[in-house]
Amino acid sequence: MSHTYLTIEERSKIEVLVQEGYKINHIANLLGRHRSTIYRELNRCSTPSYVAKASQADANQLASHKGRKAKHTPKLLEDIQHKLEMTWSPEQIVGRDYQEKLSFKTIYNWIYEGILNVPLQVLRHKGKGRQPQETRGKFNIGRSFSERPKSVRNRQEFGHWELDTMVSSRGKSKGCLATFAERKSANLKNG
Repeated sequence: MSHTYLTIEERSKIEVLVQEGYKINHIANLLGRHRSTIYRELNRCSTPSYVAKASQADANQLASHKGRKAKHTPKLLEDIQHKLEMTWSPEQIVGRDYQEKLSFKTIYNWIYEGILNVPLQVLRHKGKGRQPQETRGKFNIGRSFSERPKSVRNRQEFGHWELDTMVSSRGKSKGCLATFAERKSANLKNG
């Protein structure tokens, strides 16, 4: 179920329509909202008359409290930082002091996100266990098709090669398939 929250424009319209004496059902029809949405919005207002700006400020305040609470506190971060600088591994820190509260992966994530200010050289594995970024589907070398000379595009001479690669995502060792085709020869076979 998706929710769409009232905007400041809708709240301003509600304010004007309430001042004009419109009923809740009529306001809901004009805004294309359910009457219970308008009813709750008007009941949430603590002042006798509805004020759009105040209601929007209340909604923003409530929205700022949403979401998951952060696990880290300044004291926790300071303790972990100190132990990392003493060359403790995140696994040792969790195993010794924070088994029920924390995961060693969380500590690594805090390091990579910059929440903990620790250089990777302090870590025993120097951050080598982190997975590399995916590079499939990105061309890093070669020219684009539009930059090719006309003779290559028209397949008029021998010696121009095309290649394509495909990397398997199965298993720990990824297999790779490469195909090479000489452009004029490929054209002769097709034509």
